[in-house]
Amino acid sequence: MQKRRGEFLGDKSGQVTIFVIIAIVIVGAVLLYFFVLPGSGINISSFNAENPQGFMQTCLNEKVVEVVQLVSMQGGSVEPEHYFTYNEIPIEYLCYTNEDLAPCVVQQPLLKQHIESEIEDAIGEDVQRCFDSLKESYEGDGYNVALDTGLTRVELLPNRINVDMNYILTTSKSETTRFDDFRVTVDNNLYELVSIANSIIEWENTFGDADPRIYGRLDSNIIVDKNLRDDGTKIYKIEELSSGDVFQLASRSLAFPVVY
Repeated sequence: MQKRRGEFLGDKSGQVTIFVIIAIVIVGAVLLYFFVLPGSGINISSFNAENPQGFMQTCLNEKVVEVVQLVSMQGGSVEPEHYFTYNEIPIEYLCYTNEDLAPCVVQQPLLKQHIESEIEDAIGEDVQRCFDSLKESYEGDGYNVALDTGLTRVELLPNRINVDMNYILTTSKSETTRFDDFRVTVDNNLYELVSIANSIIEWENTFGDADPRIYGRLDSNIIVDKNLRDDGTKIYKIEELSSGDVFQLASRSLAFPVVY
């Protein structure tokens, strides 16, 4: 049985539609490949040969923010080893004793340095990945590139966190340019929250408890909540109201036996 002319036109129209859809999918995949490196989450559309610093800020910013939020909610550690689970979050004990009616022992006497080290370790692979992507971006733009790998140092400062990367990038095309002292800065006042956490730890270690109302009286932009658990553990949540930055810690000190 022969098809009518209209049926043939309908078949051709359907085929054209399918080809158009396939073409759109292919173009989308190509754009995705060229503007986002597969599996890395690195946006190379921010590349500017005159501003490699801006590339690194864009490339690393999200990862640094993610790690800072993680350690802040978990008492300063990426993977807490000795912790109390509260609201499904493992919160590191920064002062602890398993004895009843005994003062706690400080677990992280150098809390600021510990947190800086935790962030450094957590972002290490991403730092290298971003520099590799930066190097590839220059090479794709016709540059000869040399990359000398250096150390990464994280520092908590008032109102910000700096990630300093002692890498040296040398590019040459019509002329040779050297870039060094790369830095990524994230707005976060973890520095202040950690100083308050250290004060709480000192009170817990010396007197067995801390009064959270003190900190609000000293700074109206700070609020500290304390939640007492059944085993004597106290969860402290320190929050800066203007930024919403939060730091949590756990302590068990001068705890009464459960029978009480």
